[in-house]
Amino acid sequence: MDTVIKDLCMNWKFHFGECEEAWFKGFDDRSWECVYLPHDWSVKQPFSKEYSSGTGYLCGGIGWYRLHFSIPEEYRGKSIRIVFDGVYKNSQVWCNSYYLGKRPNGYISFSYDLTPFLNYGQEENEISVKVTHTDLADSRWFTGSGITRKVQLVIEEPVHPVEYGVFLKTIQADKKQAEIMVEHEAANTTGHDAKLAVETVLLDKDQKRIAGKKIEMHVKAGESKKTSVTDTLTDPKLWSPENPYLYTLKVYYALDGNSPYLVWQEQVGIRTLQFDPDNGFFLNGEEMKIKGVCVHHDAGCLGAAVRPEIWERRLEQLKGCGCNAIRCSHNPHMPELYELCDEMGFLVMDEAFDEWENAKNKWSTGHNVYPPKHQGYFEDFPQWHEADLRAMVRRDRNHPSVILWSIGNEIDYPNDPYCHPRFQTMTGNNDADKPAEERKYNPDRPNAERLPVLATHLAEIVRRSDTSRPVTLAAAFPELSSYLGFFEPLDVVGYNYKEHLYETDHKRFPNKPLLGSENGHSYAAWLAVKNNSYISGQFLWTGIDYLGEAKGWPVRGSGAGIITCAGFAKPEYYRRKSFWSQKPMLHIASRNAKGVLIDSWNYEEGELVTVECYSNLPQVALSLNGRELGRAKEYTAEGVYLFQVPYEAGCLEATAYDDNESPCLTDTLRTVEKAECVICSLWQENETKREAARTNREKPGYLYQIEIRLCDRAGSLAASDDRMIELQVSGAGELAGLESGNLSDCTPYYESRRQTCAGRLIGYVRRTGDGAIKVQITADMEGKNSCILEME
Repeated sequence: MDTVIKDLCMNWKFHFGECEEAWFKGFDDRSWECVYLPHDWSVKQPFSKEYSSGTGYLCGGIGWYRLHFSIPEEYRGKSIRIVFDGVYKNSQVWCNSYYLGKRPNGYISFSYDLTPFLNYGQEENEISVKVTHTDLADSRWFTGSGITRKVQLVIEEPVHPVEYGVFLKTIQADKKQAEIMVEHEAANTTGHDAKLAVETVLLDKDQKRIAGKKIEMHVKAGESKKTSVTDTLTDPKLWSPENPYLYTLKVYYALDGNSPYLVWQEQVGIRTLQFDPDNGFFLNGEEMKIKGVCVHHDAGCLGAAVRPEIWERRLEQLKGCGCNAIRCSHNPHMPELYELCDEMGFLVMDEAFDEWENAKNKWSTGHNVYPPKHQGYFEDFPQWHEADLRAMVRRDRNHPSVILWSIGNEIDYPNDPYCHPRFQTMTGNNDADKPAEERKYNPDRPNAERLPVLATHLAEIVRRSDTSRPVTLAAAFPELSSYLGFFEPLDVVGYNYKEHLYETDHKRFPNKPLLGSENGHSYAAWLAVKNNSYISGQFLWTGIDYLGEAKGWPVRGSGAGIITCAGFAKPEYYRRKSFWSQKPMLHIASRNAKGVLIDSWNYEEGELVTVECYSNLPQVALSLNGRELGRAKEYTAEGVYLFQVPYEAGCLEATAYDDNESPCLTDTLRTVEKAECVICSLWQENETKREAARTNREKPGYLYQIEIRLCDRAGSLAASDDRMIELQVSGAGELAGLESGNLSDCTPYYESRRQTCAGRLIGYVRRTGDGAIKVQITADMEGKNSCILEME
C-alpha cells in the first residue's frame, strides 16, 4: 500500500479552561465548541492591560481539544502516526485514554505512534490534547495559544522510512551536470527481518523521469538502517530566487520481491551555495546579495493560526520590493511557509531558539519597562534542546530555500543575563531605558564564557543531521562574545545592528563569512552591504508588523515592518524597493505632523509639508497642480529625494528621469474628499497555481482574503477619512477576522466590525462547507456604503 496522508484539521472540539477528565475516551464533549485547525484561542479573547505587553496583551490559559475519528478496517496492520506541526505550548496528547507524551516547545513539529492504541472499522477513536499556556510573559513577542498549525494522520506499511528519513542533497551542480545524493533511513517495525529494494526516482515538472536508481537493503526486525545512493543529471535546472525550479522526489519500497509501494514524495530543488569570507554569498556559483527580512509567525487578527494562502499573499508583496530572503525569527515556522519559499523563490535562514539555558528579560508592562519577568523556553532547554533542534533540521533539510541553520538569536545580549569582567558596563542595541545598575558587571550573573561551550554543542547537533548548509547565529554583542570564542563553531557569523564593526571584524576573522542577521532600516545599513563584497547581505527588522513586543498600552504590537499586519504596503516598503529592486520604480509619500509617512495629500492650507520620493532613477522632479517646484538629483542621507512643499489642495506629481534626462515614471498624491464609497476585491493566488488554488478554495478551512478600500467620489483612496466597517457572512462560510493594521485599535478580534486604517481593511472569511458564500461589507458613511461579494 502506498503511504497515505490524511488531513485532521476539521471537526475538532474545543474547551477553554481546565477540564480534568477530558483525556478519557468516554468523556462527553458534545457541548464544546467546534473549531477548525489551525486554531489560536488567544485572539478569540479581548485585549487587556492586565496581560503581558510582550505577548500582545492577549490571554493564555489552558485549553482542551478533542477529535473523534474512525480508521477503516483495511488499515489494520499498518503503521499509523499522528503529526502535529505545532502546538503552543506544553501539549499533552492521549489516544483512546492512553497517554502518548508531552512536548513543551510550541513551534516544533512532533508525532506519536498510534498503532498500538487504535480501533478499526465502526469503533470510534478519540484524540485528546491539553494545551497549557499559563505563563503569559514567556516570550518577547506574541506566541498564540492552542493547536496553531495543522495536524495529519500518516498511514504506512510496517516497513517504511524513518520520519524525515529521506534526504536529498546536491553534491555538485552547474548548468551542464549535477551530482546528487539521496540518503535513506528505513525502519522495520515487523517481527522479522526484511529484504528491501529501495528505488529513488526524480521527476521534472512534467512528471517525466530524469533520474533514478534502485538499491537493496537488509533491515533487521525492530531496527532501522541507513544507506545512500548517488545519481547524475545532465542539463539540470538549478533552483534560484529568479527561477525556483522544483523536481519531485519519489521513493518506492519493494519488500521481499513483492510489488513496490510509494513511501515518500516531496518537491526538491538542485542548487549549490557558498559563503566566502571575502566575496560574500554565491548561489549556483553566482554572487548574490541577500536582501532579506525577518518575520514572526503571526498574522494580526488570525494570531498564530495562519494558513498558507495568508503567507502567499504576504510573500507576493515582499517579492515585489526586491526581497529574496526570509529569516524565521526566532523559531521554526509552519512547514507550508518553507514550501512557499521553495515555490516562490526565497532564501531562508531557519532559526531554532531565542534563548538557551538562561532566561532573557520578558517585558510585561511595556517594552523595556522594568522590572522584567523571566519565564520561557529556558526552563525546557536542558531536557529538550537536542530533540527540538534535531527535529527542525531533519524536517526542513529537503527545502532548497533553506540556506542557513541559526542556532540562536541574541543569546549574547549584554547582561541578559550573561556578563563578563571584560566589561564593567555593557549597553545593547535596545537598552535606551535600561537602568544604570542593570548595565553593570555582576559576578553573580551567568558568565558569558559559557556561551561558546553551548554554541559548540548545538552546532554539533545540527551537523549530525546536515553538513550541506552552514551553521550560524545572530550575535547581539560581539564586542564581548567574539573575544570569548563564541564564533569558533560557526560557519557564518551573523551580526545584529553592528555595521560599524564589519570592517574591523572582517580583518579579525579573515576566515569567517559575515552576514547582517538583523538590521535597521537606515540607508547606511544597506550601503554597508552593497559597498562591501565580504558582507553577504542583510535581514531587515522586520518585513511585516507583528503582535507583541509592544511599547505599552494601548499599543499591542510592533510597527517595525514595511508591510502592516493586514498585509498592506507602507510608504517604507517603496523606499526599500528603491534600494533592492532592479526594475525602475517611483513612489511619492508625505510626512504628517506626527512625523508618520502616509500616502496622502490632505493638510491645512499653507502648512509646510515634507514630501519624500523613492526611486532608483537618477533624478526626480516634483510638481503641484501643474507647476514644477524643483528637481532633486541626490539622495539624502536616508536614501530619498526630499522636498519641502507649502500645502495647496490639488495634485502633487513626481516624475522620475533616466540617465538621458528622459521622463520614465510618474506617481501622484491627490487631495481627497471624504470617503463616499467602499470598494472590495478578492485576493487570488498566482495564475500559475490557479487550478490548484481553485481546488483548495473548495475545501473547508480555506481563508478568502477580501481587501477593502474607502474611496472618494473620484475613486482615490480616502487615507485620511477612516470609517467603521462591518462584514456579514452567510452561506457556506464564516467570518474569521478583520484586520486594519492599526496596532492601537483594541477592538476585540472576534467582533464583526472594525475601523479602517489609512482607508484600508482586510477581511478573512473561512469556508465551512460546500456551496456559495455571500459576504456583505457595509461602511459607516453616506454614499455607496456597501458592496457584496459572492464566492462559489
